[in-house]
Amino acid sequence: MSDMQQVTHVQNIHYDKVEEALYIIDQTRLPGEEVFLRLETAEEMYQAIKLLQVRGAPAIGICAAYSLYALARQIPHGTAEEFYASLCKAADYLNSSRPTAVNLSWALKEMLAEAKRQLELPREELLEVLYAKAADIHADDIAKCTAISEYGLSLLKDGDGILTHCNAGPLATSRYGTALGPILLGTERGMHFRVFSDETRPLLQGARLTSYELQRAGVDVTLICDNMASIVMKNGWVQACFVGCDRVAANGDTANKIGTSGVAILAKHYGIPFYVLGPTSTIDMNCPDGAHIPIEERDGDEIRTMWYEKPMALPEVKCYNPAFDVTDHELIAGIITEKGICRAPYTESLAALFEKN
Repeated sequence: MSDMQQVTHVQNIHYDKVEEALYIIDQTRLPGEEVFLRLETAEEMYQAIKLLQVRGAPAIGICAAYSLYALARQIPHGTAEEFYASLCKAADYLNSSRPTAVNLSWALKEMLAEAKRQLELPREELLEVLYAKAADIHADDIAKCTAISEYGLSLLKDGDGILTHCNAGPLATSRYGTALGPILLGTERGMHFRVFSDETRPLLQGARLTSYELQRAGVDVTLICDNMASIVMKNGWVQACFVGCDRVAANGDTANKIGTSGVAILAKHYGIPFYVLGPTSTIDMNCPDGAHIPIEERDGDEIRTMWYEKPMALPEVKCYNPAFDVTDHELIAGIITEKGICRAPYTESLAALFEKN
């Protein structure tokens, strides 16, 4: 192991308090262009989440919190009840943009609860309370990602090969990220890993985002097509699989980007531990199992035409394009949170997390 090294992190979300403006890096333009978008209207905020300009469950939650604060500033003067009703309407609109990522609804509920508690404050004071809450959600995610990274790093050895799917680095969260967090933290401490990044069809988050983040951080990363994961595992190049999650059910079933369950099945076949990393805000104890997780279905043109100079299928060809799939809890070696590593039976270990302070 060599000395500690500086790792370059990407700042994906920034609220400028001087300008009173919300900025995000447009992830749909990466890796070719680093473009920051200024989000001002409810429609722009909705579209940013819907069109994956901001993506990754924790990042969506952070963006939603700042968005609701920004929209609160635009609510016309009126009674406290009128203000809260308008804020709820704005939250409902933002929440309808992506149904699967529980962090979206969680962050909006946190903001609404804070507003309701402080509703009798003068308007400007109430707005400052809402900004502080959004900033706390952001800071809390950085702390959680750091803790998740520490726990995940405890499962790795210097020189390990790691396979990941989709993107769960700083772009999708904050600071270190979740699934990429242990890799980035270990790299900062002078450890060396060999990472295989699934391209993640059809939106190519692994190719466009994960390989981009890891390459910039000085990590040994190899990009592979999704259907190459099996041979990479068979070759003995992978010692662990690390993936993020958009929702965890009470029994440990997890929803993540489409293709994740296939990686878990392959890992089980080759005897490779498959780990899911995410903050406790991603755990939905009101959802009993994966069958109850709503799966977003997206436009078929993402398969037929996106990223191609010419369409790769006839326009009348039917497409099935689910954004997520569910990995059965029996395939998961551990769920890594900021409060520790949960093991089976997950109905017990996940519930125990919420009993801790």
